[in-house]
Amino acid sequence: MVGKTIAHYEVLDEIGAGGMGVVYKAWDTRLERHAAIKALPEELAEDAERLARFEREAKLLAGLKNPHIATVYGLEEVEGRRFLAMELVEGKTLAETLAKGPLPVSEALELARQVAEALEEAHTANVIHRDVKPGNIMIDKDGKAKVLDFGLAKALRTDVPEADMSLSPTLTQPMTRAGHVLGTPVYMSPEQVAGKEASKQSDIWAFGCVLCEMLTAKRPFPGPILGDAELEPEWKALPRATPAAVRRLLRRCLAADPRKRLRDIGDAALDLADAHSQDPDDHEEGTLRPTPAGRWLQLLGALVVGLALGTILAPRFGSLAEPTVVTPQPAVRGVVELPDEANLAYGAALIGFDPPMITLSPDGRWLVYVG
Repeated sequence: MVGKTIAHYEVLDEIGAGGMGVVYKAWDTRLERHAAIKALPEELAEDAERLARFEREAKLLAGLKNPHIATVYGLEEVEGRRFLAMELVEGKTLAETLAKGPLPVSEALELARQVAEALEEAHTANVIHRDVKPGNIMIDKDGKAKVLDFGLAKALRTDVPEADMSLSPTLTQPMTRAGHVLGTPVYMSPEQVAGKEASKQSDIWAFGCVLCEMLTAKRPFPGPILGDAELEPEWKALPRATPAAVRRLLRRCLAADPRKRLRDIGDAALDLADAHSQDPDDHEEGTLRPTPAGRWLQLLGALVVGLALGTILAPRFGSLAEPTVVTPQPAVRGVVELPDEANLAYGAALIGFDPPMITLSPDGRWLVYVG
């Protein structure tokens, strides 16, 4: 195909191949931009029903407008072969990135939020991805996530040999009379493994698997989850800096029973945005930043220590700058201005412990109000 022209696309190079077909880099001679051309399996053209279904899916995809979804440009046909023209996303797949190790927590949360936004856009249009996995998520040159192959697995069913299911590419082997298994085994929800119709909850399960892998560089499950098995990932493998809210989100995404699973992927996007905006000190499980009341108790404790030290040291360091008593505010007996923060213990010793309340005035003065 390299060197040939498909409609108004000049094929430049082969850039990938998989269960969904061969992908080429091409040049759009009309709009003068690069594009990705995906050659669909030849057997697709021989099945009128599947071809019609695929064309409907492609039209739905073309209507999705989200910065984290690879845009579909259109369908082309040359000599009876169908080609899908799409936005060319240059970069690395998430799978390639994770082969080097887990992502930093902050980066993982932001990329996961972008993937969740892409899924939300699709789900709103009643498009189910059915094969969310690191290999279908590109990280572009700007470090942004782009989700590929939305909904295409529904139309592209091909048989694969029974080998190591955990390492299989997109699996589309008939399993039950009720339907076919569509997806990649280690990211497939229990209901998909059972041959049931994929739903939004199926995408949410796969999303949870991908987020776990972002944080640990390990798949949360060694193979497909069958039935209602209450298997859980090794939660201890998550980084200590993983926010508690994200841990709760993962548990909801990976509930074996879809009725207990997170209802809407948009909620995941909101939770991840909130978690990503937190102070890094908040991320470690079991570590809480002091509340305003807690900070005051810490300061009060420091003042008690300062009082004891000041009582001992004041006679010896009488040459230190004396604190200045300023005009008291109503309802307090006095206000002591400390020359600087270093003299806190000395000043506390002179004013006594009643207890004091310390504040920093707008002009930088340390004030101790004595009640």
